[in-house]
Amino acid sequence: MRAYYRDIGRASSVHRALPAAVLASALLALWEAGARLSGLREIQLPSPSRIVEVGLRQLPLIADHAGATLQVALIGLGLAIAVGAALAFLMEAWPLAQRAVYPLLVVSQTVPTIAIAPLLVILFGLGILPKVIVVALVCFFPVTVNLCDGLRGTSATLVDMLRIFGATRWQVLQKAKLPAALPAFFSGLKVAVTYCVIGAVLGEWIAAPKGLGVFMLRSFSAGQTAQAFAGIIAVSVLTLAMFGIVLLCERQLTRWHYRKSQVSSDSTD
Repeated sequence: MRAYYRDIGRASSVHRALPAAVLASALLALWEAGARLSGLREIQLPSPSRIVEVGLRQLPLIADHAGATLQVALIGLGLAIAVGAALAFLMEAWPLAQRAVYPLLVVSQTVPTIAIAPLLVILFGLGILPKVIVVALVCFFPVTVNLCDGLRGTSATLVDMLRIFGATRWQVLQKAKLPAALPAFFSGLKVAVTYCVIGAVLGEWIAAPKGLGVFMLRSFSAGQTAQAFAGIIAVSVLTLAMFGIVLLCERQLTRWHYRKSQVSSDSTD
């Protein structure tokens, strides 16, 4: 049975990834042709092959900057998860807290992070803390909202049944609400993880001695457009790697949900 679901998952993954791979290849080929035939200078439009060439040559430097960005992104994401989970549990357990906090969460997302970042630098200096806070600010909202919705969406019948059998509040949370909320939590985490590297880069644009944001700014300032694009690719690679790790964790911790979704998707197709 496990082999059956594994084969279904592999076939479905290939089936879903193929159109995106074909489209990406076509766009890269079009970009390459346009860069070569348009007559534009490299500083205006570098070709993908040139970007790869420069990126490979600068790989040690890019890796050094990527390490600094990854550190900020991971710490900020961890802080966002901790704060977001605490708020979600508080709002689920105390409806008054949800009515008080939820509107403030929504309002917080209307404030441009780019406007807050310089203020954080003024308050906390040029160290790692302002950049970590920027990442946490852009990541905690999807984690908080999705986890709260997942907890509140637990089957009332299941909760009532556990209480009839004498389950404590902690046992209800452990046995019913947390498992039911995991798919929603991972949905929010997948959104957050796509923001965390961008948030780190944004913080580095304001003030930082090292990082992919600094690498790209310096490259653009020096007229090294291909090198700057190599930094952009590094940001994308980091983001995709972190997204893949979250996806693997989701499949391990919510196998039942993943299998049900796969079988439902295949039956629909």
